[in-house]
Amino acid sequence: MRVGHASGRWNLRGTRAAGSAGNVARRLMKRIDCIIIGAGVNSLVAAAQLARAGRKVLVLERRDCVGGTHASAELHPGYRFDTAMTSLGWLPPMLGRQLRLARHGLKVHWAGMPLLALQRDGHSLPLWRDERRTVRSLRMLSVHDAERWPAFCARAARLAGFLRSAYMLPAPQVPDPGWGDAWNLVQLGLKARGLGKVEMMELLRVLPLSVGEWLDEWFESDLLKGALGAGGVQNIDLGPQAAGTALGLLHQHAGAAAGDIRPVGFVRGGMARLSEALAAAARAAGATIELNSAVASVLVRGGQAAGVVLKNGNDLKAATIVSGLDPKQTMLELVGGDWLEPGFVRRIRNIRAAGIASRVHLALDGLPDLPGVPSGGMEALGRISISPSLEYLERAHDCAKYGRVSDAPVLEAVIPSLSDPSLAPAGCHVMSVSVQYTPWQLRAGAWDAQRSAALRDTVVELLDAHIPGLRARIQAAVVNTPADFERQYGAPRGNLNHADLTLDQILFMRPVAGWAQYRTPVRGLFLCGPANHPGGGITGMAGYHAARAVLQSKA
Repeated sequence: MRVGHASGRWNLRGTRAAGSAGNVARRLMKRIDCIIIGAGVNSLVAAAQLARAGRKVLVLERRDCVGGTHASAELHPGYRFDTAMTSLGWLPPMLGRQLRLARHGLKVHWAGMPLLALQRDGHSLPLWRDERRTVRSLRMLSVHDAERWPAFCARAARLAGFLRSAYMLPAPQVPDPGWGDAWNLVQLGLKARGLGKVEMMELLRVLPLSVGEWLDEWFESDLLKGALGAGGVQNIDLGPQAAGTALGLLHQHAGAAAGDIRPVGFVRGGMARLSEALAAAARAAGATIELNSAVASVLVRGGQAAGVVLKNGNDLKAATIVSGLDPKQTMLELVGGDWLEPGFVRRIRNIRAAGIASRVHLALDGLPDLPGVPSGGMEALGRISISPSLEYLERAHDCAKYGRVSDAPVLEAVIPSLSDPSLAPAGCHVMSVSVQYTPWQLRAGAWDAQRSAALRDTVVELLDAHIPGLRARIQAAVVNTPADFERQYGAPRGNLNHADLTLDQILFMRPVAGWAQYRTPVRGLFLCGPANHPGGGITGMAGYHAARAVLQSKA
């Protein structure tokens, strides 16, 4: 069994490569209306929307493939993995229809059993999209929880439905909303009123709660609460008793049907196929995508964006620049503080974005026996959870607070080859394990090969204790730590969402208060990455809203 880092990449057919952006600009013959920095999913959605509106769009990507964190790679011969994002967040149907993503080859499989919670003693708890099947599963564990499950699912669906409505609208400008903001606030107010007085008060009560407090109100089973509670703290450096983490669980439920708690979606052919479909949609609308074209700086003239300078020395002129990079890199490195007032710089620097999750990818020569999986369950399997209680979650986070990786970390594994055999050789499988509470900054020193190997060994030992015989199936293991995510994808401090999703970093406070509408103090410069509203896990909507802001701009 080997430990290594991602090396394989999927290049997309029809996407120009090799750092020839200056030549592309000449080939376009006419002016470039808009330059988009980065080719992540939000950038590609913005490119497609702007090109559909008639803008001449050039996308510049520093890597040799599009998609950013929605990437796939062959990490072991014959085995293809989703290297960073291992499950598709909610993709609003409106986006799929507008960009004709199905025509461009996008196919998504939604797991019928999105969550399988395991315990060391061999007991397991499957949670199904079918609410009635989950009730039957829970009845064997706790009659009380089985009886409470339908009401909990209905309540979560209504509260998450309000978030879904908020995510489909651009965040209002606060404290000085314009006419467009006023209309959005009216729409949001009507949605809140539609909840009814009781549910509206419940929303205001639940959002500041810790996910632990909220689940304790509903359930008694530690295994159920631990598996659900892990959703409230996914990819953020907080424990389940931290205020506001109930938001994280509801955020994951936005767009899902009642009963489908913590949904899991696998893209057929790997996550790179989503990026390929979005790139195809952008190209079909007229956008040009350039790979191996790293941007060194944004040109600013008199407070107005004027173009970009590439790292190869070429400069490209455009009056509109849209950056899919994180706000700190965009504003503090590409623009620089000379054009920004100190208060804005301070707020940008204070965006919390601590990378806390790693991935361990395992190439398996066969399918391990999962305890307690009912007939037909393997084909429906989504996420395997090792988070047996809220206390377990809290203890794992205690280690991370002091710069250590727990000996008993929180694990959530997926085996996408169960529904997509093309990802591995015949009879073999790929397993990707998300490891929560692995700090970007370790007290003992920087991440290196030795520490990555130690993380691999910890994860394999814990998995084997819950899934007997798994260790013998492993042919290769590849570890991606927060430091790897920062190096490979430019994720700030290894945070794949560019900013934590917390109560003080949502809606009109994302990425910072006063600048939540994708605009920046530099006229003509916009932000479209996941640090913007509505945040990571809502696929493409930040790019969609950013494109609308560009089209509505007078710049």
